Amino acid sequence: MENTSVIGTMTVPVFAGGGRIEYGEKEIPVPGPGQLLLKVKANALCGSDRGQFEHGTSVVPGHEAAGVVIAAGAGTAVREGAHGVVFLMDFCGSCRNCKSGFSNLCLSKRADYGFSHDGGYAPYMLVNENVFFEMDPSIPMAEATMLLDIMGTGGHAVNRGLQVLPHIGSAVIAGAGPIGLGVLAMIKLLLGEETPVFIMDFNEYRLQLAEKMGAIPVYLARESVRERLDAMQFEGVDLAVDTSGRTVARQAALNCLNKPGALVCVGHGEELHLNVSGDLIATERTVLGSEYFQYKDLQDNHERLLANLPYLQQIITHRFPQSRLQEAYELFFRGDTGKVIIEQ
Repeated sequence: MENTSVIGTMTVPVFAGGGRIEYGEKEIPVPGPGQLLLKVKANALCGSDRGQFEHGTSVVPGHEAAGVVIAAGAGTAVREGAHGVVFLMDFCGSCRNCKSGFSNLCLSKRADYGFSHDGGYAPYMLVNENVFFEMDPSIPMAEATMLLDIMGTGGHAVNRGLQVLPHIGSAVIAGAGPIGLGVLAMIKLLLGEETPVFIMDFNEYRLQLAEKMGAIPVYLARESVRERLDAMQFEGVDLAVDTSGRTVARQAALNCLNKPGALVCVGHGEELHLNVSGDLIATERTVLGSEYFQYKDLQDNHERLLANLPYLQQIITHRFPQSRLQEAYELFFRGDTGKVIIEQ
């Protein structure tokens, strides 16, 4: 993905480490064969950026990008002027997993945009055409980013549960951060708005937002999720989704499940301890992992976004220009936000 031709320079954020964001200059690349150059219009902050914010990185972060194609290399089919979003993983399209539709588990991945290659906090972003998803231009760019980690990752987690439990009538979510809010939204859209969804966290701001979106909030400083279920006469729930990555949250979620039930682990991080006989065999519970989502999911979620834009817009609580990226990250990591968007 190298390019030696440029059409000028651009000001980019430099993640210097120690929670400091500085600014520098980079050349704007010209797309080669099979590549697209995007004018980035929006990119969403994500908790997985924390390592780059704290320890620094040589690339420009940003893996939830939406923008406009301003130049297309030879052999591409996407027209200049197309609006769209960028799938994080540059999947090869030819390995065993890609051929089976598992673009999120590509065995010969060429890039993780924003981690291995420059991402969406730069004003311009170079990508391979296969990871660009063209969308209806009526969708605002900030809201378009929700096709990625919010709807994509959230919906994939719900669908993982549906693979083993075709009839899910209730759910618990551990963590009311942006991914937890995305899981909540996708449960409501995929399973029906009447589906009771408990969501647990210590952050009152995010729990209040989740309640507005139809969840039953569980403020963990005052009660456990088990206590709330008992108070509402729920023996258990069919689906539990952990977005926190914390052992204590995963254990609590597992212990909330009906028999049978499914625990889907989305958040990377700590451990889960199982008594195989009691937790799995005797109860016929299932524990699944859920990594990002599949590129093909974008089409269905695109239609859902168009049909449910006002509902999904609630997840976005703050918007900043690129010049205030430092302020945006500091606010985001304090926790009193939903999804935070950088607009350019």
